[in-house]
Amino acid sequence: MEETIAAITSAICVGLGAGAGILFLLGIARQFLRVGRPNEVLIFSGRQRQLADGSSVGYREVLGGGWSFLVPVLEKADRMDLTSMPIDIAIHNAYSKGGIPLTVHAVANVKVSSDPSRVKNAIERFMGRDPAEIKRVAKETLEGHLRGVLATLTPEEVNEDRLKFAGALVDEAEEDFIKLGLQLDTLKIQNVNDEVNYLDSIGRQRIAEVVRDAEIAESNAVAEAQEVEAEARQRGEVSMQTAKTEIVQLENELRELRGNLEADARSAEERTSAAARQATAEAERELQDIRRKLETLRLQADVVLPAEAEREAEALRARGAAATIEESGRAMAGVLQMMTEAWLDAGPDAKEIFLIQQLEGVLQTVVTRVNDIGINHVTLIDDGDGQALARHVAGFPAVVRQVLDEMKTTTGIDVAGTMAGRSTPKLDEVR
Repeated sequence: MEETIAAITSAICVGLGAGAGILFLLGIARQFLRVGRPNEVLIFSGRQRQLADGSSVGYREVLGGGWSFLVPVLEKADRMDLTSMPIDIAIHNAYSKGGIPLTVHAVANVKVSSDPSRVKNAIERFMGRDPAEIKRVAKETLEGHLRGVLATLTPEEVNEDRLKFAGALVDEAEEDFIKLGLQLDTLKIQNVNDEVNYLDSIGRQRIAEVVRDAEIAESNAVAEAQEVEAEARQRGEVSMQTAKTEIVQLENELRELRGNLEADARSAEERTSAAARQATAEAERELQDIRRKLETLRLQADVVLPAEAEREAEALRARGAAATIEESGRAMAGVLQMMTEAWLDAGPDAKEIFLIQQLEGVLQTVVTRVNDIGINHVTLIDDGDGQALARHVAGFPAVVRQVLDEMKTTTGIDVAGTMAGRSTPKLDEVR
């Protein structure tokens, strides 16, 4: 028992030690585990790592919410935000193609690229720097390229096709953004204007041209409308005359068709009436046939079938009664035959044997006869010797003897003699 307790205690200690060791290892692992969020990149610097192109860098990065263990002492972990940064771009007196100074206002969304091929450039240039510094560099880069793109476009092109302007700016700045490790998500041109009212002049000229073109178009449209109206009026009058002619013709055809239809309707009505009368007569005849058949079936069901059923039932009951009587006669005959054979086998003692076998029934009959004697009231007069009651009671055996004598006289069966002349052993022997 003590050895078992010791073994259990030892096992518990080992388990507790193992659990403590696991918890200690988990604590150490948690201390050096670094998990990145989806909108940031983890940079582990301090150890050299060779890249696929053969070059080596002193850091490694973990993107997209990944995780890695920090090597104690040898590595340092930093984080770089990958969220988008809105940048407001506004340039003044930027000369466009043709020498017209323009003022452009745009809004851009810039972020540190999560592309593995670009993020190394961002790490090398912006690691440990404030996000405002990244926004400043991106803004200056975009403003410089914006001025370069404006120099290649006329004010009309900049104002009328802003999507083309924004696309040209994105293409122009893409190479520098790759070198910086940045990514331009969106760029929207908000407003384009100039201080010399060049665009307003173009607008007024365009408005005048549009108004002129509209007036000319309106005059041409009115003339065309009047011409079309005259042609339509002429075609309408011709169409009206044609329609009136067609209406008269159609009315004549309608009257002719109506007369034909009325004649056909009257003819069809007469044929339908005759057919209806014929159908009614045939239906009445069929109805009478059906009534006759139903009456026949009713009579058969109410009289014939019950009579036949009763006759068959009487026949079956007669056959059943006859069969019962016949079988009872056969059974009685068999019993009498058996009794006769038993009587013959018994010989001269048959009557005594039969009487002994029926003795209980005979005595029961005698007792019943004695009990049937009704005496309502008996008056005993004693002579003084006290024998009146005894003589009255002794009269009952005399009544039994008288009944047995009557049975002997009537049937020839001497019950008293048989009982007096036969002994119990011989009765048992017979039985």
